[in-house]
Parts: sequence; structure tokens; C-alpha cells
Amino acid sequence: MNQIDQTDIVIQGGTLLTMCEGQSPLKGARISIKCDRIIDINVSNAGPPALKGVETIDARGAVIMPGLINAHSHTAMTLFRGLADDLPLREWLFDRIFPAESRYLNDDTVYWGTLLGCLEMIASGTTGVLDGYFFQDATVRAFHRSGMRALIAQGVIDFPAPGVPDPTENLNVGQAFIEKWLDFSELIIPGLFCHSPLTCSEKTLTRAAALSRRYSLPLQIHLSETAEEVDQVLLRTGRRPVPYLESLGLLSGDLIAAHAIHLDDEELALLSRRGVKVVHVPESNMKLGSGVARIEEMLKMGVPVGLGTDGCASNNNLDLFQEMDSAAKMHKVFSLDPVIMDAWTVLKMATVGGAKVLGLEKEIGTIEVGKKADIIVVDLRSPHLVPLYNLPSTLVYAANGGDVKDVIVNGKILLKDRIFRTLDPEEILRRVTAISRRITI
Repeated sequence: MNQIDQTDIVIQGGTLLTMCEGQSPLKGARISIKCDRIIDINVSNAGPPALKGVETIDARGAVIMPGLINAHSHTAMTLFRGLADDLPLREWLFDRIFPAESRYLNDDTVYWGTLLGCLEMIASGTTGVLDGYFFQDATVRAFHRSGMRALIAQGVIDFPAPGVPDPTENLNVGQAFIEKWLDFSELIIPGLFCHSPLTCSEKTLTRAAALSRRYSLPLQIHLSETAEEVDQVLLRTGRRPVPYLESLGLLSGDLIAAHAIHLDDEELALLSRRGVKVVHVPESNMKLGSGVARIEEMLKMGVPVGLGTDGCASNNNLDLFQEMDSAAKMHKVFSLDPVIMDAWTVLKMATVGGAKVLGLEKEIGTIEVGKKADIIVVDLRSPHLVPLYNLPSTLVYAANGGDVKDVIVNGKILLKDRIFRTLDPEEILRRVTAISRRITI
């Protein structure tokens, strides 16, 4: 049996950006995929072959690259896009978002809100997501229908929450969620998401960490998102948030900390020593006036850093191309240094970095023979992408999610020539529009 007989999908004719360190873009690339894996990479300048039984993606005039990984999202919050804009974080969260979640979230609304998020992310080149929210059974069903790769965590918080009216049951609900979905699909990883050190008690945090360790799963948490949060944790515990979590035994390579903005030198060093993974969320941080994380220093210290969008209530989109552009520029203006956070660094955060945060760097994040086929094709034949001198710079500073034309996850085509294969956009938009007409706050 020859290689053609063993191939299910061929991507041909584009410029390959493998995201492997030190590897230059490869023009006229041809990627062969069998089942869920990349089985061959070579150069073929010929047009797409007409092979029986092999689906071909024409990538001429485009770049072939690893799918982007949204390392921090509350996907179903697409339901609240634009609902509570231009407010300080505490008012936004406690006076607007928490009441809206309490009133309007249920299994049905979370399902359709998540599908809307999947639609948006697939269309803009995201293949993997780290999600944390409520009614997560519905979230699992939505991501499974979409075909995306996802770490889906049950939200844990120490007051009545959507789907968990009795906060003393929060971890029982979390454990039941993990056990229900643990072996459901190789694309779905269940887990827990503790809202923050401020909204979760010491007992809840330690129990959540123990549960996560029992099932060999990562634990997600919001960390030091605002200066006010840091002050309140310090007042309540006598420690800043990072040393506080260290005292509880939470700091390890299994902890994924989103935001991580207000950290002192000691806290940075502690995160680095313990191998904690950090997710940078620049647009949400800017919109809520939360601050600027010390990402450049974290990267120099070897902290694994991914890139996330947060939920649509604080962003207001799930486009990681836009997030990359914002990440690169915000650090330059904040530091008054145009050199830091260059395009390659930011592009790595959205691919290789996200894979590390997800714990799947041996499987995804780069395009290599033997790795999973999580691949996107970005069309470069648009006025805003011409001329092309430096591919990473063009992708970070000029491209947007609308330039994505093909998306493959685990060897399955989810989007081809901008046409969805697994989702019905009209149905999803109709359903979410109907839901939104009932939402007032």
C-alpha cells in the first residue's frame, strides 16, 4: 500500500509555517493526513491532485499553520456580548453579569451560546479552547457537535451559582461532571475552574486541587486580575494571592492561572519555580481597565504562557488574530519599547504556548509528522495582506479571523472554503437571537 492509499486529506500548494523553532516558512508545501495525524510533509509545486478517495484542500496563495488555541474563555458568554460595556470590573461582574447569569443561564441557553462561540472560533481559526463556566454538560455537547478540541471545566464558586444553587454542593457537582465526561472523547477533557482566591474559600480551593490531582486533570483559576482583588485577598488571608495559593499547595504545573496581572517579583519567581501555567488575556484586561500583565518577564523566566480572549461580555469577540495584535501592541505602548513582544513571540503564545497550557504540546501546537492534524489555512490574497515581507508579522499585525478559509481538527475538516461542515450557522444565529430578545438587565 503506497502513501496515497493511506491518505485521507491533502493540503497542497501553500506556504507552511510549522511554528517549530528555527524553521523558516516552506513554500509549495504538501501535507498528508491519515485519520487524525499528519503522516507526511513535503514540497510539491504542482496543482492539487485529483486523487480518488482523498479530499484536497487548495492552499495556493495561503499559509498553512497550526490551529490557534484560546487558552481562556467562557464560551457561552456570547449570550451577553455587549450587554454591560464600559463599566469597572466589580460593577460589571457583581451588578450586571452575575445577575444576568443567574436569571438567564440554563442548559438550553448555554448550549446555544456555546455553539455560537464555536461558530465564531472555527471561522477565525481557533481549533482548541480552555473553557470554564456553568451548565457544562451543555457545553460538552456543544463542543462535541462542533468537532473542536476543548478542556471544559465546571465553574466553582462559594455562593449560589447557575445550576448550583447550594454552594456547599459545588465540588460534588464538579466531581460528578468530571466522572461523567472523563472518557467521553479524546477531544474533550473535563475539569474544574475555581473562580478566584477571593470567591472560593480555602476549603474549596484545597478540595478542588485534590479532586483535580485525583483525576490527573489541570485546575483553572482567575489570579490577581485587579489590584482590588489582591488587596482583599491580602486583608483576608495576610498573604498576597500567589503566596496564599502556595500555602494551600495549589501551585504546580497543573494550575492554569488566567490574567495574573498584579504580581510582584516574588510572586513571578514563585510561579516560575512551581511551573504554573499562565494565560494572557490582553483585550479583556484593557476593556475592564484591569492592568497589564508582566508577560515579557514571565516568558524570560520560562513560565508557559498561552493567549486567551475571555468571554464575549468582556472582550467582545473570540478572534485570536485580533487578540495577538492587541497583545503585541499593548506591551510596546506600556513599556515604551517597540521591540518587546515581537510578532513571533505572540504567534507562539497562540499556538505552541496554548498547547503547553493545555498539556498537549507533544500532540499539537506545531505542524510535524506524527502530530495531530489541528491545522488552519489562512488566505493571504486580500488587500490588507499585500505585500508580504514577513509572514509572522503579517499574521499578527494585519490578518484577522475573516482571512481563515479552512480548519481541520484531529484530522476532520470543520471548515472548507469558509463553509462549515459540522455546524449550521443559520440555525445557531436564529436560536441565539431568539434567546437574546428575552435578556434584559
